[in-house]
Amino acid sequence: MPTATTTMEAPTTATAAQRMRPVSRASEFAFRGLCLAMASVVLVLVLIVGYQLWRGAGHTFHRFGLSFLTKSDWDPNANSFGALPFIYGTLVTSLLGLLIATPLAVATAVFLTELAPNWLRQPLIFLIEMLAAIPSVILGLWAIFVLLPVLNEHVFPFLQKTVGFLPIFSGTSFGGYSVLAASLIIAVMVLPIITSVSREILRSVPDLQREAAYGLGATRWEVTRIAVLSYAKKGIFGAMILGLGRALGETMAVTMVIGNANEIKSSLFAPGNTLASVIASQFNEAADDSYRDALIAVGLVLFGITLIVNLCARLLLKFGTADAGAVH
Repeated sequence: MPTATTTMEAPTTATAAQRMRPVSRASEFAFRGLCLAMASVVLVLVLIVGYQLWRGAGHTFHRFGLSFLTKSDWDPNANSFGALPFIYGTLVTSLLGLLIATPLAVATAVFLTELAPNWLRQPLIFLIEMLAAIPSVILGLWAIFVLLPVLNEHVFPFLQKTVGFLPIFSGTSFGGYSVLAASLIIAVMVLPIITSVSREILRSVPDLQREAAYGLGATRWEVTRIAVLSYAKKGIFGAMILGLGRALGETMAVTMVIGNANEIKSSLFAPGNTLASVIASQFNEAADDSYRDALIAVGLVLFGITLIVNLCARLLLKFGTADAGAVH
């Protein structure tokens, strides 16, 4: 009897599974379609933003052509516009901020991953995440009331006395409002991003790498330098590019401390402007269509530069992770 009962129940179970299979396939198909639709929304939004910028900037590029990117003259009264000072200011402040932030970020990531005791690691990670959450306008206010007086009274005079013979450290300061101040505030803002991404890259290094180095008699510093940093260098470079993407688009804090001068000067003590800051500071003043279209064209240039930088970062992170997986 038990055998017969088992034999009779088997077809019932199989029939139920067959009935559920089409339902499961339909649910899976619907779920995949929903996810694809949601992901497509992001792509559509990017395309819409790019199209609207191109549409708004079309008159400016039709009038000036590519010379809009190479002209230094920005005179709304004469309807003469050139974005070169802003491109220069954007690249200088972003690269200098990245140069300042990267060593600090990588050293912090190494400490959190390899050296920090457990009781200290989590509080430091929490503080770094809190730094990333601070609004840029708050950092701008901090820069105005704290950073600029320190730069103007102590840092700038010291640099002028010691390395003032260099063109980048020559000239006078305008109350601390300068390209260097904007670079420092950018460094503060990209520091948490580079630190977090670098920490994740270092955590992905297989323990086998460390154990092999220790087995060969390497010291702790040699293990960190050879087995860890050398292994993760592509990923860390990708983290730097991600930080550069954030630096290029930073607006409010930079606008508050850079001085908003539409000119190119070699000195870091001089005021300047960036692609983002000129839009933030002058868009409300755009009284006619040509002025407004020129600012939209500046936004299109910034959009293109940021998009290219972020795509490069993603590719570097992808290939860096792939190489790590192959070695592993």
